[in-house]
Amino acid sequence: RGGRADRPIHVLNGPNLDRLGTREPAIYGTTTLAEIEAQCREEAGSRAIVFRQTNSEAQLIGWIHEAIDDARAIVINPAAFSFTSIAMLDALKMFDGPIVEVHISNIHRREPIYHRSLVSPIATAVIAGLGVHGYRAAIRALGAIAGAAAPAT
Repeated sequence: RGGRADRPIHVLNGPNLDRLGTREPAIYGTTTLAEIEAQCREEAGSRAIVFRQTNSEAQLIGWIHEAIDDARAIVINPAAFSFTSIAMLDALKMFDGPIVEVHISNIHRREPIYHRSLVSPIATAVIAGLGVHGYRAAIRALGAIAGAAAPAT
């Protein structure tokens, strides 16, 4: 993993997260994805962030492929793809840096269809149920995970 420390953290978001702020606010709150991006950038400080969202499984896989070559770490909220996308899982398995899976809601307190994420077994860490604060926690935690720490200042 040598040389990853100077690379950006890729924060990747799956389907329907572009609707945050208005989508089921009782579950997801009222914070928009743009506000989450700003919080991630603030938390990262001088560390570079690539922040993206897509409703397309193919696009998300393409971004994971980019991260394989370019990222120090991946923070991913795969949303519904968590439970359905073996193709996304296979792409993530090729990444040799830390992967933090984030879910705004606690997927284990929801309907049974949401209880088994395909990503969780290969993720370095999983954050679920902290609301949008989970993104900040993921960025902050990457400083303590091998291979993701920013160079000492």
